[in-house]
Amino acid sequence: MRTPSLTGAVAAAAATALLCTAAPSAAAPVRDTACTAPAGPYQRQLEQHLGLPVDGRQSDADCRAIRAFQTAHGRPHADGLADLGTYRTVLVVEATPDPNAAGRCPVESSRVTCVDMDRQLLWVQKGKKVVFGPVPTRTGRDAQETRPGRHTIYWRDRDHVSTIYDNAPMPYSQFFDGGQALHGHPGDLYDGGGSAGCVNLTVDDAAKLWDLLALDDVVYVWGVKPGTAD
Repeated sequence: MRTPSLTGAVAAAAATALLCTAAPSAAAPVRDTACTAPAGPYQRQLEQHLGLPVDGRQSDADCRAIRAFQTAHGRPHADGLADLGTYRTVLVVEATPDPNAAGRCPVESSRVTCVDMDRQLLWVQKGKKVVFGPVPTRTGRDAQETRPGRHTIYWRDRDHVSTIYDNAPMPYSQFFDGGQALHGHPGDLYDGGGSAGCVNLTVDDAAKLWDLLALDDVVYVWGVKPGTAD
């Protein structure tokens, strides 16, 4: 007695298996959510930097372009609002090719830390070569302005806390003039109010600057912080 051929049964089972196996689905497209931020206080500056029509009014194209810029530069709130932090990021981007193009900071053979209060930027140069930055900074508020001029670092304290302002942390402090220091600011660097005279940096930037500088290094400060008296 011959055994029936299983060829047909096997083929049928294979076909059923193929029908029951889900095909791999393509990745779901990322939905482009609406950009609904209103016009921000630095709308015109962002429009100009991004090559948009400069009218101070927020359009959908403006909002999306600003949001893309914020995302590309790591802003924590990439929502399309032209706020202070985004504008300060623009200043860093625009200054990066040559922060000392105007020649305001002295060019010397040794390191000079340049603090531009007009643009709220800091960088370090040795000769004409920029060796750090530019990075955003925050200088003194009205009536507590950072003192301009040529200074030198006279004391460094990695884990300093303020003896005047309720033990406020001042990590990576490098003092250059009568209690004023370069140091990290753990809070919002872009709160707009200004420091009590020190030159505030993000903690990450302050740590990098700490590793670069030394006692007797020159700190050169000039300009006027926006919103303060001359």
